[in-house]
Amino acid sequence: MNYYNREDIENLEKQFRINLVNSLSGYKSANLIATKSKDEITNVAIYSSVIHLGSNPPLLGFILRPTSVERNTYDNLVSTGEFTVNHIHKGIIKDAHHTSAKYDGKISEFDKTDLTEEYHKGFYPPFVKEAKIKIGCKLVNYYYLKENQCRMIIGEIEHLLFEDGIEEKDGWLNLEKAETIAINGLDGYTETHLIDRFDHAKPNKEVNSILDEEK
Repeated sequence: MNYYNREDIENLEKQFRINLVNSLSGYKSANLIATKSKDEITNVAIYSSVIHLGSNPPLLGFILRPTSVERNTYDNLVSTGEFTVNHIHKGIIKDAHHTSAKYDGKISEFDKTDLTEEYHKGFYPPFVKEAKIKIGCKLVNYYYLKENQCRMIIGEIEHLLFEDGIEEKDGWLNLEKAETIAINGLDGYTETHLIDRFDHAKPNKEVNSILDEEK
């Protein structure tokens, strides 16, 4: 069993430490967050920190790194109050990864990749046309994290689009059918495979497979 204490981690070579620590939390969600400035310049960037915050109201959150350098996503969503979250699937991972490159704010990543802007219902920021699951959010709040100078962004879901065949009869989205991928660390992309679904766990009651009941 390998072992690092806090001092060991601090003394690791920088990129080695970044790769190690970014892998510790397990597989992470893989999404493209798209915004548009008031000057109508679009921006799309990959994020591995999108999380579910609640169903009523329907809320998502994600982490923005420190704004000590230019952060187009932050500037755009604060000035317009809207953004989209788009699932990454295995067919677009190279273009999705490319959006992590540091382009000038006047350059749209849509123009530097094969990703395509798409608009719905007059919503201001673009969705990613190639995504199979797309979420339009309004900015609700954001919180400064003094521990590392990052920001937690809170968005409320206003629009939801997904391809046919992904939603099951109980409302559950089968992400395997959507070919949604996950991120391992900073640069590892992995396919997912559904193992099982279980019924609601209750004290002193055996957990049963929902999939077995459906067969």
